[in-house]
Amino acid sequence: MSHGLHVNRYGPPGSARVLMIHGLTGHGRRWRTLATRHLGDFGVLAPDLIGHGHSTFAAPWTIDANVAALATLIEDEADGPVLVVGHSFGGAVALHLAAQCPDLVSGLVLLDPAVGLDGQWMREIAEAMTASPDYTDPAEARTEKSTGAWADVPPAELDAECEEHLVALPTGRYGWRVCLPAMMSYWSELARDIAVPHRGTPTTLVRAAFSDPQYVTEALVEALSGRLGADFTLTEFGCRHMVPMADPAQTAAVIRDLLG
Repeated sequence: MSHGLHVNRYGPPGSARVLMIHGLTGHGRRWRTLATRHLGDFGVLAPDLIGHGHSTFAAPWTIDANVAALATLIEDEADGPVLVVGHSFGGAVALHLAAQCPDLVSGLVLLDPAVGLDGQWMREIAEAMTASPDYTDPAEARTEKSTGAWADVPPAELDAECEEHLVALPTGRYGWRVCLPAMMSYWSELARDIAVPHRGTPTTLVRAAFSDPQYVTEALVEALSGRLGADFTLTEFGCRHMVPMADPAQTAAVIRDLLG
């Protein structure tokens, strides 16, 4: 079965050791700096999720559909279980992957994961995105990011994001390379119940101290701590929500610790 995902591959050829899962409205190339400059000795898979980037835009647009695709990808390109790194929405996907396919996951690194969020809040975000899904020009798109969650991301990373992920629309406006109906479905998916990995799954959760609003809930921390015990580590980085781009060196250190 084909996984239907566009996959960015980094590191030495051969069996992959790490799977990196981006957040909602993102794409796999966001992991490039982390993978090439800080983890270059490990084989890394960084796919575009369904409805994102260059992957299929066809429904279904669910966490479970992405889990199935990612499981096939791991089976195709790794000799055994991999360390799964998930940012934001990617953290939710990572948790479901670990819960459903424990034999494919050696451990988890959850970077400011968006999991089990308030349904009314998700409705408000989805409605705002529906009302204003695009931009007058690239400058407006860049400004929205640089004054928000990306405020502490290096300008070069933001330039690369706009160059690689921002596209001209038939209307003459600009938007991110995503399927808008898929995004609406995914906002709903973020309100699903928390999935927890099987006991014995080493898991590190990184909470972004200056994420506004805060995505990591006490319910998530308690669920992971209660299930995993000593296999769960909670740490905090002094950055905003875009953890892997704002602090790739510290992120890499956490990943290396679980890779052994």
